[in-house]
Amino acid sequence: MRKGSLSGIVSLVVSLLPLLLTGCGEGPWNDPYPVAEAGRNVLYSAFTERPKHLDPVQSYAEDESVFTGQIYEPPLQYHYLKRPYTLIPATAESVPVPRYYDAAGRQLPATADESLIASSVYEIRIKPGIRYQPHPAFALKADGTPVYGDLDPLKLQDVRRLADFAETGSRELTADDYIYQMKRLAHPRLHSPIFGMMAERIEGLAALGKILQAEAAKAPAGRWLDLDRYPLAGVEKVDRYTWRVRLKGKYPQFLYWLAMPFFAPVPREADRFYSQPGMAEKNLSLDWYPVGTGPYMLTENNPNSRMVLERNPNFHGETYPCEGDPGDREKGLLADCGKALPFIDKVVFTREKESIPYWNKFLQGYYDASGISSDSFDQAVRLNVGGDVQLTEEMQEKGIRLLTSVRASIFYMGFNMQDSLVGGLGDGGRKLRQAISIGIDQEEFISIFMNGRGIPAMSPLAPGIFGFEEGQGGINPVVYDWRDGAPRRKSIESARRLMAEAGWPNGRNARTGEPLVLNLDTTGGGMGDKSRLDWLTRQFAKLDIQLVVRSTDWNRFQEKLRKGAVQMFYLGWNADYPDPENFFFLLHGSETRVKHGGENSANYMNPEFDRLFERMKNMENGPERQKIIRQMVHLVQQDAPWVFGFHPKNYTLGHRWLYNRKPTDVGNNTLKYQRVDGADRAARQREWNQPVRWPLALLLLALAGLLVPAVRAHRRRERQSAR
Repeated sequence: MRKGSLSGIVSLVVSLLPLLLTGCGEGPWNDPYPVAEAGRNVLYSAFTERPKHLDPVQSYAEDESVFTGQIYEPPLQYHYLKRPYTLIPATAESVPVPRYYDAAGRQLPATADESLIASSVYEIRIKPGIRYQPHPAFALKADGTPVYGDLDPLKLQDVRRLADFAETGSRELTADDYIYQMKRLAHPRLHSPIFGMMAERIEGLAALGKILQAEAAKAPAGRWLDLDRYPLAGVEKVDRYTWRVRLKGKYPQFLYWLAMPFFAPVPREADRFYSQPGMAEKNLSLDWYPVGTGPYMLTENNPNSRMVLERNPNFHGETYPCEGDPGDREKGLLADCGKALPFIDKVVFTREKESIPYWNKFLQGYYDASGISSDSFDQAVRLNVGGDVQLTEEMQEKGIRLLTSVRASIFYMGFNMQDSLVGGLGDGGRKLRQAISIGIDQEEFISIFMNGRGIPAMSPLAPGIFGFEEGQGGINPVVYDWRDGAPRRKSIESARRLMAEAGWPNGRNARTGEPLVLNLDTTGGGMGDKSRLDWLTRQFAKLDIQLVVRSTDWNRFQEKLRKGAVQMFYLGWNADYPDPENFFFLLHGSETRVKHGGENSANYMNPEFDRLFERMKNMENGPERQKIIRQMVHLVQQDAPWVFGFHPKNYTLGHRWLYNRKPTDVGNNTLKYQRVDGADRAARQREWNQPVRWPLALLLLALAGLLVPAVRAHRRRERQSAR
């Protein structure tokens, strides 16, 4: 054997020895995190889609709210534990109570008839002493001018990220910051998704939009518009901590908007700082580095790999709630009553593009919580005979907890009520839609395609929304009977009878004998999945209806909806805020897609439903509102403009060391309530990730088997050479 070969084997053996000699106390070999973080007060999570907008004027997506909800503080927030969802103050001192005025400016009593109310005024006062996170936009020179007020591409040549600015500062939150953000809704270059809606509500916002449009057209691209120079008629500053917002008419749902990031404060210093030349090219913007007063600040933004939130050292403080729903105390959700928030110092989000690596890292203890994909469903949970969900033994042995909740969402199949076959409020169209509603077995769909993660919808309203009813009083009597204490779908024979009454016995025209052929427009993905569409085709075949699926892309699909060039379609809706108005408006006549360009894609128009909607939408929750909602639900159940599909269920898993998790659909600022036991996590990670050393030992033995003869041969040659 050559000397080089021998030395190579010896080097390999020497390099492998430390792996065998590594002490167990130094942690698992596969730990993806720094050793210094072991046992620390850090929460580890993952994200699958990179957030597009972190600027509160634009951000509207669920995957963005995971970050914006922890950084920004609108005036109001939702109580973490109470259901139905309850608004409470965030930065505001209290939940504002509107004052109503008539057209002459006279104040009206709170009980005034809605027809008399010309405007509503909300006065919001924030708590003094709230401060922004440290940020270079607030850094000041001795003379009070900004340290970074005259930047350009040359001065930014060594800057790659926000942390490269050496100096930071802070200041107190004021009413001006909320007013400034409301003006940003009208900024033509920011394209806020709620500008059109709010312009119809907030006095003067539409006019401000036109003024800013003209100003932006005159200014060079990228030039900062100082919004303090432009008044907003419907917003008045009262003092340093107080402002008023004037709305047209009565709109009690405005309080829900005051809990959304759109109405979170943005300081003019940050807006100006990020508008300087050269900043946008380096991703230095509010879309990339938010500036807030919330419990966390974004310290690392690499949306293709990793994002990090860290505790805001200037957070004004808050305490964990001491009240909740029945059963919350037994679940341990009140154990931290009165303790200071937030509990966690740092939150690390890692980008995971595939579900299997995400799942495996959760099982190894490297993610604190996880959803359940279809690939891992059987490994995580099982359904017992009664349909209840239970964790598998493997999950129970690890101490993993299961959280389930029904989302405030609905997926439905809509009928175009303007279509000559499936539309109209006459008996023919109505009974045909009712028959189809019975024939499409939602329970079977949920079982086959969703692993049981959903509940059949009985009306447009989702669980958790005022007006939603459970039990016998909440079923859709057109589709279900109440038997043996549970809703039972009506028989296919009853659907066939309705078909015959509609003029389509056995799926054929009673007069001409022509077969009934219906078209479903869909897009790729979702209901465009072939197996789902094959299943749906079989559902229609039970009624002798021939279903033709017309697949297209999303833009073409939207165009067909706008023109009414569809018969049937699938859509879904997630609640913007927890109020029945946010669901029923999808069926209001003034929202029809073809005539008004609204969200009523079914083009459903029932004068009685519209009349009830106008009465219900601005009422306070109570028995009278509930009574009207029942009437509205009965109307749409009978008219059947939708096949009420299902409300999806969320299944999430959390490790034993993760505390204070309660599912929520509308509250996004939830990280501050959660707590981790870092020591327990580190112990479990060591237990579940013990290094397997025997393959290395076997390799060393094999190498030794090669090494010993080689050494002997080497020595023999050296002795012969010496002689």
